[in-house]
Amino acid sequence: MSSRDVVLARVRRALTDVPRGEGPSDPPVPRDYHRVHGSRTTAQSVDLLAENLADYRAIVHRSDAEGLPGLIHRLLVERGARTVVVPPGLDPAWLDPAWLDPAWRDPSSAAGSDVTLVEDHASSTPYELDAVDSVLTGCAVAIAETGTLVLDAGPDQGRRRITLVPDHHICVVRVPDQVVGSVPEALPRLAPERPLTWISGPSATSDIELDRVEGVHGPRTLEVILLAGSREAG
Repeated sequence: MSSRDVVLARVRRALTDVPRGEGPSDPPVPRDYHRVHGSRTTAQSVDLLAENLADYRAIVHRSDAEGLPGLIHRLLVERGARTVVVPPGLDPAWLDPAWLDPAWRDPSSAAGSDVTLVEDHASSTPYELDAVDSVLTGCAVAIAETGTLVLDAGPDQGRRRITLVPDHHICVVRVPDQVVGSVPEALPRLAPERPLTWISGPSATSDIELDRVEGVHGPRTLEVILLAGSREAG
């Protein structure tokens, strides 16, 4: 008997009690698990998100709408970024021209010149994106209990590749609208047919000796801005 015969025989034995004609979606699947874990307030959920993001080595900032453009500019300056790729549907208010004005920039800054906005195009190659210093996006939802950001390629997030190739990702989370407590609370907000990217900290992996290496499968540096008092774009 070949290995194939052995495998098929085991499959047939496993299916002996399945009625003929029954499809995979026919048996009822109980979904009685808890969606909400505990009784945290909204502020506590946001604090938990910040704590877990930091635990995954993301750098967490807080801002209001007025201070957001200046904060984004400062983060780019501190990074020494000369170019930043932005998705086409990014909120224009996040890109106040003031932080692109040379007069606004600190003359002692290492960046030394304007930050150039790079629009995301379908024709952009990974090689072109690899030459970009930073990427700025929004997100679809943020999960407090796991410290996870979920991107679904929405207008303010762009194609998946722009958040995987550049080495520095700034992600803005609208608080409290986009923050949920648990994964079961996040799933109904997401469309399974969309390209979902689940991000828990900067890209990291470990070899057999458990040496941590960051930046292998995505950005080496993840900065998250919790934007207070903000509503999701309709």
